[in-house]
Amino acid sequence: MSIVKEFKEFAMKGNVMDLAIAVIIGAAFGKIVSAMVDNILMPLIGILMQGKNFSTLMVKIGDAEIKYGLFIQNVLDFVIVAFVLFLIVKGLNSTRKKEVAAPAAPPAPTTEQKLLMEIRDSLKK
Repeated sequence: MSIVKEFKEFAMKGNVMDLAIAVIIGAAFGKIVSAMVDNILMPLIGILMQGKNFSTLMVKIGDAEIKYGLFIQNVLDFVIVAFVLFLIVKGLNSTRKKEVAAPAAPPAPTTEQKLLMEIRDSLKK
């Protein structure tokens, strides 16, 4: 089997395609969360901090600038994304538990069991 053919089979498997779609959607969701944090949440937090712009918060040590405001924004981005993913996984897990917990229909009686039930019913009469 040629490498190209093997790669094509691998790339076209359902799990690989699902993973690729999830990565693309995840990246887009990350951009949305970043925009929300940068343009909505951080300005509101800045107002609470008497008008300070969070992205400009830094400490200068020698020639180095330690931009802890940007770090805090990125941590906030991560927390929001992680929380949303937690909610999604929690919802999926509860759905799976409900499917597993649902009782299965009892199996149909075998011919031997039917015969035994008929004998039992006859004896009762």
